[in-house]
Amino acid sequence: MTLLTPRVSLAFRLALRELRGGLGGFYIFLACIALGTGAIAAVNSVSQSITDTIATQGQEILAGDVRFELNNREATEAEMGFLRGFGKVSVSTGLRSMARKPDGSDQALVEVKAVDGAYPLYGTFEAEPNYPLHALLSGQSGTYGAVAAPLLLERLGLSIGDEILLGNVILNITGTIKTEPDAVSEGFGFAPRLLVSRDGLKASGLIQTGSLVEHVYKIRMDDPAERPTIRDRAAKDFPSAGWSIRTSDRAAPSLTENIERFSQFLTLVGLTALIVGGVGVANAVRAFLDSKRTTIATFKCLGAPAATVVLIYLFQIAMIALGGMVIGLVIGALAPIVASQFLAQFLPVSTDLTFYPGALSLAVLFGILTTLAFAIMPLGHSREVPATALFREQGFEARGLPSWPYILLAAAFLLALAGLAIVTAHDRFIAIVFVGAIAFSFVILRLVAAGIAWLARRSPRVNSPALRLAIGNIHRPGALTPSVVLSLGLGLALLVTLTLIDGNMRQQLTGRMAAGAPNFFFVDIQGSEREKFRSVIKASSPDGHLVEVPMLRGRILAFNGEDVTKRNVPPGGQWVLRGDRGITYSQTLPENALLTEGSWWPKDYSGEPLVSFSAEEAKELGLKIGDTVTVNVLGRNITAKIANLRKVEWETLSINFVMVFSPNTFRGAPHAWLATLTDPAATSTQEAVILKSVTNTYPTITSVRVKDAIDIVNTLVAQLATAIRAAASVALIASVLVLAGALAAGNRARTHDAVVLKTLGATRRMLIRAFCYEYLILGAATAVFALFAGGVAAWFITARIMRIPSHFLPDVAGLTLITALVLTVGIGLIGTWRILGQKAAPVLREL
Repeated sequence: MTLLTPRVSLAFRLALRELRGGLGGFYIFLACIALGTGAIAAVNSVSQSITDTIATQGQEILAGDVRFELNNREATEAEMGFLRGFGKVSVSTGLRSMARKPDGSDQALVEVKAVDGAYPLYGTFEAEPNYPLHALLSGQSGTYGAVAAPLLLERLGLSIGDEILLGNVILNITGTIKTEPDAVSEGFGFAPRLLVSRDGLKASGLIQTGSLVEHVYKIRMDDPAERPTIRDRAAKDFPSAGWSIRTSDRAAPSLTENIERFSQFLTLVGLTALIVGGVGVANAVRAFLDSKRTTIATFKCLGAPAATVVLIYLFQIAMIALGGMVIGLVIGALAPIVASQFLAQFLPVSTDLTFYPGALSLAVLFGILTTLAFAIMPLGHSREVPATALFREQGFEARGLPSWPYILLAAAFLLALAGLAIVTAHDRFIAIVFVGAIAFSFVILRLVAAGIAWLARRSPRVNSPALRLAIGNIHRPGALTPSVVLSLGLGLALLVTLTLIDGNMRQQLTGRMAAGAPNFFFVDIQGSEREKFRSVIKASSPDGHLVEVPMLRGRILAFNGEDVTKRNVPPGGQWVLRGDRGITYSQTLPENALLTEGSWWPKDYSGEPLVSFSAEEAKELGLKIGDTVTVNVLGRNITAKIANLRKVEWETLSINFVMVFSPNTFRGAPHAWLATLTDPAATSTQEAVILKSVTNTYPTITSVRVKDAIDIVNTLVAQLATAIRAAASVALIASVLVLAGALAAGNRARTHDAVVLKTLGATRRMLIRAFCYEYLILGAATAVFALFAGGVAAWFITARIMRIPSHFLPDVAGLTLITALVLTVGIGLIGTWRILGQKAAPVLREL
C-alpha cells in the first residue's frame, strides 16, 4: 500500500468503506461475470483434462510405444525384422464383417479385431468374466473363443456361452468387453466390437484378395529414446511401404483435434455469454453510479478530483468482478470432476481433482477484459456530470458520450478482448469470423433499437391511453429499448442459429439424404463371386438397382513430388490426407458425377496413369489439372496426373470417390468390388430378407444397411446438439440476467413516471397494460431480429460451409417469438410490480 500514491490509496480506502454497505445493485453484475468466466473455465478445463490424459497415458491408450498400420497387406519378413529390432511387437488385424446366429435367423455388422498373445503391450484388458484374454480366445473342439461388446449380444439376443458365426468359423462367446485399453486410439466404430484370436480370424476366411483389412503392428520399445527417430528411419529403409505411423505422444490425434475444435466452439459460446454479460456490467455500473449520485456529488463538493471519484468506483467494480471470477474459477476447477462422471466410459478423463492453471488463467483474462471494456464508459459519464446536476436528481441517461480518453480505453480493451479470442483459438479464421459477427451484431442491434424508436416516434396517434403511453416509453429519452434489444437479441439469435443448424442437419439425415440414399452397401465382393452375387440380389430384390465398382485402398503420399505431411493444408482438406482413402478406376465418367474442368480419358486409354479428382477437395488442397498425385497402393507408389476435376455430391450417400483413376493404372492389381443396392419401394421386412440372403450365401461379404448407419449418425448428432444447446443456454441465461439488470437500471425513472401518472389519475390497471404493451412490442421486435440474424447465420453455415440444403423452420420461429415475449413481459412485470405500489409523497418531494 505504501507504494501507491496518496490519491490512489485514499480512493482504495473509500472504495472499501462503501462496499461495507453490501452489493446492492451488483448481484446481476456478479452473476454475469461468474457465468461467463465459469463457462470458459469449465470448457477449457475439461478439454485440457482429456488432452492431458491422452498425452500422459499415451502408451496405455495406444497399447504400445509406436503403432504401424498397413492396409490390405501384411508386413513382409524384412519389415517385420525392422519392427522387431526396436522391441516386442504385438500384431492385430481389424475389419468389418457380419456376425450371424448359427441358424441364420439374424445377423449384425461388427468391428472385428483379431489379436495375438502379446496384446496388450500396455494397459489392461478387462472382460466379464475377468479371465486372461488368451484363455477367453483359445479354441476348443474345433471352435474359437470370442469376447463381444454387450451391445452385440443385446442386438442378437445372445448370452455368454452361445455360439456365433463369423465368416466360415464358429465362435463361442466366452465373455463381454469391459475395458479395451486402445479403443480410443482405434477411432470411432459404427458397429459393436468382436474380439477374436488371429487364428480364429484366419479360419473365418474373411481375409481374401482385396479385402478391406487393417494390419496393425504395435511395439513396446526396448529403448524409448529411439521413438522420435523411428518415423524417419522407417521412411528411409522402406520408402514404399505405405504404412501409417503413430507414436504414443500422439496416441489419438483425430480425437485430440476434434476435442480442441469442439472446445474452441464452446469457448466462443462461453465468450458470447461473457460479452452479453458485459452489457449487464455496463447496465449495472450505470445503475449503481446513478444510485450513488448524491455520494458522488458530496465527494465533488468536498473537493475530490474527478479522477479520484472514478478510481473509487473502479476499485469497487474491480473487487466485485474479482468475486464473480472467483466463483467462475470454482465452477471451472470442479468441471472436470463432474464431467468425468459422464465421459469416463467414452473418453479418457482423469477422475482426480486436478487444476489447470492455463484454462483458469484464460478465463480470468477474458473476465478482466470484459469488465473493463464495458465499465469504462459509464465511469467516464460519472466524471463528466457536475455535482449540481447530480444534486438536482439528474442521472446519466441524457448524457452523450464521455470524453475521448474513456472512449479510447474502452476501444482498447474491446480490441484486446477480440485479439485474445483470436490468438487462443484453434482455428483463427473461425475466431475472426466470430469476433466480426459479434461486432456486427452489436452494431445491428443498436440500429434495430434506433429503428424501433424511430417507428414509435412516427407512429400514428392511437386512442388507447395505455398503448399511447407504451409507444411513448419506447422512444422517450432514457428508454429501455436499446438495453432490452441488445441484451435479449444476441442470446436469442445464437439460440436460433444453433437450433436451425440442428434442425436442418436432422432433416438432411432423416429426410432428403435418407430418401435418396441406397438401401445397402456391400463390401469385399470377390471377382469370382460377382455373377452369383447378382443372382442373389435379383432374386431378393427384383426391382432393385445394383451398382458395382472396383475398390482399392491407397494413401496419398505427395502432390507434385512434395510430401503431403510438409504442406500447410486448410482444415477443409485435411480429411483427404488422413489415413487411407478408398479409390477406384473407371473407363467412363461415374453416373453421379459432373465434370467441371478437363475431359475424361478414352475407353481404350493406355498412356501414363491419369486421375480424376473431386473439384471441391482439389480446391481445398490447392490442386489443378496437370498436377501429379502420388499414392501408395498395396505397397507400391503410383504417381498419376490430374486429367480432370468433377463435382461430387457426397450427400447422396451413393458410391463416390475423391480419386478415380484410369483403368490402366491398376491393371492386374488384386482387388475386391464394392456395390450398392437401391430399391426405394423395399420395406423393412424386405430389407431383412435381402440382408439374410446375402449374409447366409456369402458370409465373407460385409453388408451395411444404410438406414442403420444414418440412425447411428443421427443419434450422435442429437447428442452433440444437446451439448451445444446446453452451452448456448448459458448465453441465453446471461441475456435474461442482463435483461433483468436493464429493467432494474431504469426503475428510478419508471418510479417517477408511475407516480406522476398516478397523481394525474392513472390507475394501476392502466399502467400494467401500458407496461405489458411496451414489453410485448420490444419482445416481438427483438424476436424478429433474432429470427432474421439467426436465420442468415444458420443459412451461411449450412449452405456455404456444410454444403447441405438450408430451410427455415416455422416451429423455431414460433418458439423464439414465445420465448422472447415470455421473457420480456414476465421479467418486465416482475421488475415493475414494486414500482406500482410506490407511495407518491417521497418521490414528489425529490422532483
